[in-house]
Amino acid sequence: MTITHLVTHSGGFHADELLSSVILTRLFPDAKLLRSRDAAAITPSANKIIYDVGRDYDASQQIFDHHQRPNPLRDDGQPYSSFGLIWKHFGHDYLRAMSVPDADVDDIHASFDKGFVLPIDLLDNGAMNPSVAGPLAGLTLSSLLETLKPVFDDRSPQADDEAFQAALLVARAFVEASIKGKAAKRRAEAMVTEAINSAGASPILELPMGMPFRSAVEKAGADHLLFVIHPRDDDWALTTIRKGGDTFESRADLPAAWAGLTDTALENVTGVKGAKFCHNGLFIAVADTRDAALKMAQLATSEAA
Repeated sequence: MTITHLVTHSGGFHADELLSSVILTRLFPDAKLLRSRDAAAITPSANKIIYDVGRDYDASQQIFDHHQRPNPLRDDGQPYSSFGLIWKHFGHDYLRAMSVPDADVDDIHASFDKGFVLPIDLLDNGAMNPSVAGPLAGLTLSSLLETLKPVFDDRSPQADDEAFQAALLVARAFVEASIKGKAAKRRAEAMVTEAINSAGASPILELPMGMPFRSAVEKAGADHLLFVIHPRDDDWALTTIRKGGDTFESRADLPAAWAGLTDTALENVTGVKGAKFCHNGLFIAVADTRDAALKMAQLATSEAA
């Protein structure tokens, strides 16, 4: 089967069909993206995928709308938008097209659905009030993508379609960055887990480069770890480990006497040759060499004990 047309509705656009288009145009790059409400255009056929229009959801007919009644719901009763339906049926193939390893496809599919797709679905269906984001309500992805619509008094015939194509590039950047980040996080977890095993009982974790580490530390139950060191271009970083994803509080801060110091001043306070910088927030310090970073980490550990 060859898909020659990807069909969604014309006129103003929303995040759900825009993000659906990101998925489908990646999988079917040679298909024509058609925005129309013409009856012939939105009539199912073997060479079309129709989404967010058509008043029907029938995967066997390749039509994925959610505006009809009854509307399609997840197993937990939460509503789908067209994005959720497209992700459900095409998301696994999209992840493989993004070179996600097969072993990670199911986990990343579920994670992306929960953290990225579902909020779009809920907002599009009015099942979640934008006000839950408080002062950040105007900065949700749905809101930001819709700011890319033409202004109200731009009445040129191609205004909506041209704006849609421009917005598609922005939407694609967000989707691909999220997927690449999730895949990278899994690569990092494997490297961090290996480093945790090498560290043994030490409270200092040494990594081969900067990378996300807190998730792997928590999964490993490595509660004894307090600080992380790793190379960073021409120097080494010493960082704290946050207590959780919803707080900036660290398991242990760097010594208060280091706050805001640089170069000679920091060397004098620490007694470590090569100490270069410590942030006022006491969550990161920098040293010239691995030995210097390790010595600073050891001093911070002693003070935290």
